[in-house]
Amino acid sequence: MSESVEYEAIIGLETHIQLNTTTKIFCACKADSWNDPPNTNICPICSGLPGVLPVLNEASVEKAVLLAAAMGAEVRELSFFDRKNYFYPDLPKGYQISQFDQSLAHGGYLDLPMPAASGREPYIRRVTIHKLHLEEDAGKTKNANGRRYIDFNRCGVPLVEMVTGPDLRSADEAAQYLIRLRQLLRWLGISEADMEKGHLRCDANVSIRPVGATYLNPKTEIKNVNSIENVRDAIAHEIERQIREVKAGHRIEAWTLEWDETTAELRKMRSKETEADYRYFREPDLLPIRLTPERRQELLSRLPELPLQRRQRFMEQYGLPEYDAEILTGDRHLSEYFEQAVQAYGGDPKKVSNYLMNDVLRLMGESSLSADKLRLTPAYLASILKLVDSGTINTSTGKSLLWKVQESGRAPQVIVEQEGLAKVSDDAAIREVAQKVVQNNPKEVETYRAGKETLIGWFVGQVMREMRGKADPTLARKILEEELKK
Repeated sequence: MSESVEYEAIIGLETHIQLNTTTKIFCACKADSWNDPPNTNICPICSGLPGVLPVLNEASVEKAVLLAAAMGAEVRELSFFDRKNYFYPDLPKGYQISQFDQSLAHGGYLDLPMPAASGREPYIRRVTIHKLHLEEDAGKTKNANGRRYIDFNRCGVPLVEMVTGPDLRSADEAAQYLIRLRQLLRWLGISEADMEKGHLRCDANVSIRPVGATYLNPKTEIKNVNSIENVRDAIAHEIERQIREVKAGHRIEAWTLEWDETTAELRKMRSKETEADYRYFREPDLLPIRLTPERRQELLSRLPELPLQRRQRFMEQYGLPEYDAEILTGDRHLSEYFEQAVQAYGGDPKKVSNYLMNDVLRLMGESSLSADKLRLTPAYLASILKLVDSGTINTSTGKSLLWKVQESGRAPQVIVEQEGLAKVSDDAAIREVAQKVVQNNPKEVETYRAGKETLIGWFVGQVMREMRGKADPTLARKILEEELKK
């Protein structure tokens, strides 16, 4: 009977976000120890020695509040820390300081613009936020040579755990959620969100049910996934596995699963814990977090225009296509660069967008620089566009000028003057070169005169090469057409 039943996936994500504070959440050890030798960035507090007291890092609260506000969550005036008790070797205290029933914020959502696909119109998937709270990270476990090794450097690193509702319906939606969340975290400047370094970690809860049903079935939890593509693949595999199991008449057990990206397989780790297993109780060594209305308002005033809002505004204010707006708001610095360049240029915003997406982004990639670190400033880009518009230089020279400015830091006009890059519009000078090109290429001339007039582009290219790109291409084409008719 189950063979004829169609199933849908029910997916919720738990993300752990490492905040980019200078120090850990409850001690003065530095938060980022990615390149440090194991167990060198610890102290009595984060290593759980007896008799020590934690002290809350205020910056971690501020960053968590910004994230909550960006998600549309309600920030509580009063929240508490709790002890989450479990006995894994990567947690030296035997408990984790976290938040349970009275967390920093609750509610909120993240809208996911899902693009059109085969047989599907574009749509918006709203993902609700069930819980958002602060906690400390545990250590890192590594198995090698038949032994288990523990690095406690990561103990005490500040995390925001954010739990979604069971709102996602496909592996693609789950991947899109992580893409948008990573974009938001970097936009706000609160996390590097590098999954390979563990700055953003994701556990996926997956279940299935018949299409049209409203109840929830037992779910499995997928852990240890370190990239967005791996999250997509792991969820897709688990959905397919559960459908096969149900169709075979088997029951889905609430297991915790581990994704092996090498073999593209899911393995059972352990049975899934429940909240009762953690024996939560209030953390006695920390005071509650009290955020007065004035303090909350001061923190919320730091909230910038958000990516999706800016994306919509770019389309409306500058008349950009959705594709351009999406690319330009993928990074906050890039979006600000675009607006500054448009303001300095005063011309068509689409022309600025074209240069950014086709040339500046390539320059950024090859130089491994963000938009705010370029020597090619927005004002310099606007200056190059004006030089092209005025006919001082041609488009080809304008493109090469981008790199020259970036390499030297000199103003575009200065480079044009010092290197003699101004466009040559002198009829006699161009004609002399054109005549030389025609004379030196008799085979191509014969082919052109036989009817292959598309070769004119090749001839123009030869003239441009001879004149180091400085010839007026329109004038060069006109002169060549005249010479080729002789």
